[in-house]
Amino acid sequence: MQATKLDTRLVPTHPAIGALLPGGGLKQGAAYSVDQSAALVMALLAGPSSAGSWCGIVGIPEFGLEAAAGFGIDLERLVLVPHPGDQWLAVAAAVADVLGVVVIRPPKRASDGSVSRLSARLRQRGATLIVLGPWPQSEAMLSISESSWSGIGAGHGHLAARQVTVTVSSRLAGRPRSTRLWLPDPQLALRAVHASPVLASPVTHLRAAV
Repeated sequence: MQATKLDTRLVPTHPAIGALLPGGGLKQGAAYSVDQSAALVMALLAGPSSAGSWCGIVGIPEFGLEAAAGFGIDLERLVLVPHPGDQWLAVAAAVADVLGVVVIRPPKRASDGSVSRLSARLRQRGATLIVLGPWPQSEAMLSISESSWSGIGAGHGHLAARQVTVTVSSRLAGRPRSTRLWLPDPQLALRAVHASPVLASPVTHLRAAV
């Protein structure tokens, strides 16, 4: 696999999302919360995955591989643990020992001690944690609002593009930061609504995800 210590403190992130995050991107050794959006999780994973990082998905059996590939996630560097059971925290910690980015969906609230131990492991190994749902020691919370699809006419057509408002709330920042994104745009790419299509974007072909 890959080394457990990376050379930089920031994990590669799509610029449109990174601009909202404290420090300008996802930090190694930090945890982030995502408010129940698989599409946003995949968008966050696309940057580090396309840059060569191994990623892990723990406790999300319905995680869509076709959609993940559409977001630009390298399936050959993706590890799935769909049913970790009661040992989900121990599994997440073990996966963080060898993977750069780990996504978990906690089945229940973790104790403060367990959260602190996992946070210490992340800092030690330089791994980044993305949690579907709230997390006590998260660096920031990302959420999607005002989602709208285009492409459907009067009883005909198909979903072609989606605009969303992504908001990032952080204990380190005074006010939440928001931006309007195509997720995806008509060319199946992730970009800011007012930005021109960029072929070099780390997310090049998206498929619909909730």
